[in-house]
Amino acid sequence: MKIDFSAISEQHIDGFKGGAGLFEPRMFVDSNNKIMLATLAPGAHIGTHTHGGNSEIVYILEGEAVMVCDGECEALRPGDVSYCPEGHAHSLRNESDTPLRFFAVVPEHRP
Repeated sequence: MKIDFSAISEQHIDGFKGGAGLFEPRMFVDSNNKIMLATLAPGAHIGTHTHGGNSEIVYILEGEAVMVCDGECEALRPGDVSYCPEGHAHSLRNESDTPLRFFAVVPEHRP
């Protein structure tokens, strides 16, 4: 199944998950996954949140980011992947002066 992100409306969310600044995702969502292509504005961040019942994989396409996973900071650049397992917490920050573009998958876990 092909997902055409250009056919999915871009959302404009300020302060996503308690963060700050503009987060602009295009999201495909079904009962199994949330799959998104997103932009995080310069200086913006996604707030710290814990993955309960799911996990998250983030692949950096453009720009530079800081991922804070369980309190540990990790610098991310294009081609890097960050994984937040179920039960763990993370946040994503764009501390640069250019937009951060990334691809993310949030698979739902079932007992």
